[in-house]
This record gives sequence, structure tokens and C-alpha cells, in this order.
Amino acid sequence: MPDVEFDPERFPGLVYRLKKPKTATLVFNTGKMVCTGAKSAKESKRAVHKIVKLVNEAGIKMSRKPEITVQNIVASANLGAELNLELAAMKLENTLYEPEQFPGVIYRMREPKVVLLLFGSGKVVITGAKFEPQIQEAAEKVLDRLLELGVVRIPEGEDWGTDEIEDSDDW
Repeated sequence: MPDVEFDPERFPGLVYRLKKPKTATLVFNTGKMVCTGAKSAKESKRAVHKIVKLVNEAGIKMSRKPEITVQNIVASANLGAELNLELAAMKLENTLYEPEQFPGVIYRMREPKVVLLLFGSGKVVITGAKFEPQIQEAAEKVLDRLLELGVVRIPEGEDWGTDEIEDSDDW
């Protein structure tokens, strides 16, 4: 089968790479699959159905229609402003910031239940969502919270908006 990798010494599953939709799907002998790289839930479902069809055509019969569950959506965003990570880690609840280990703040949001990686550039990675609307909700909530805490530097040298920052040597 083309676009398939299988090396049981290195990994216990088959890796099936599709060009359209551009995904990589891990297929295990239990029948479970993990599809990664899709740009939407719809695209991942299309990939799984395509792989089931290709596997069936290769003579390996799959007995039933696949049950597809979205487990994790990963998205990236740009807040359009720089973040003071030291201050964000101090003021924001449920964070981990170890700049020697990782250059971003790890923020565990309770609702929606996602994890955000916050970078000083204002770039954000959101992971752990099960539904696409949770991504937008998390991005909006984190920006509102960061603005409220005064840890966002608006472009073009505008003030942070808090007196506490003026005393800080971080910038």
C-alpha cells in the first residue's frame, strides 16, 4: 500500500499518510485509529472514512462503520500584542512558567477546559478542546483576562494601563 509506514520494531501501529486531506493516521491492530493534522473535525472524519475504504480495498475487511470521536483540537492564535510573561505567570491562576525549560507560560483554563501556551510575542497555542467553538471562546477569554491583569503591551508603544508596570524593570 502506498503512503503507508509499518515498522513494528519502532512503533506498534501502521502510519497512513494521506495527501488529501493532508493527515497522518495511526492504525492499530485493535482497530483503533488516531488521525492527526486535519484542519477541521469534518476533514478528520473524511480522512478516517477514506482510510477505511483503502484498507477494505487492500483486502483487510473492517466489520463496521467507524465510531469517530474528536479527542483533542489544537489551534494557534496571535493576540496582536506582546505579553509580559513574568507578570502573567504571577497574576494568572493555574500557570506554570519555567523560562529555562520552556519559553512560554502554560495556562490551564478551567472553562472551557483547555491548556494555552502563551508566548511573549503574543502568539498562543490552544490545546485540549473537544469542540471548535471552545477554541474561539478560550482565545477571547484569555485576551480579556490578560488585558484585565495589565500584562499586555499594546503595539506602537502605548501604555500598559497599570501603575504596577511602570515600577517594573521587566521591560
